[in-house]
Amino acid sequence: MTNPHLGSSLDDFLQEDGLLEQATALAIKRVIAWQLQQAMTEQKLTKTAMALAMGTTRSQLDRLLHPNDGNVTLLTLQRAAEVVGKSVRLELVALPQPTPQPTPRPHPNP
Repeated sequence: MTNPHLGSSLDDFLQEDGLLEQATALAIKRVIAWQLQQAMTEQKLTKTAMALAMGTTRSQLDRLLHPNDGNVTLLTLQRAAEVVGKSVRLELVALPQPTPQPTPRPHPNP
């Protein structure tokens, strides 16, 4: 029996199942939340102080820092980044081309 996913990438698998965009967005959000938490720790900023400096509520900051809550505005991200001395950089990049499937090699007959 031949495995149709043999040699394919995780991205290809997620794309086939229609989950690639969701998985990518969640991964980006987790990285940003982690980076903000790291910056807050380095600067000894509490959540209360961070929220006050951003001009927002503690619950809004908690949503921003929660790795699985993807519903965050760019404005909120930018304000948080500025408080910790960072900036947000977004760019559009070309989509990667699908990974070509390897061609099965015929087995020589003995």
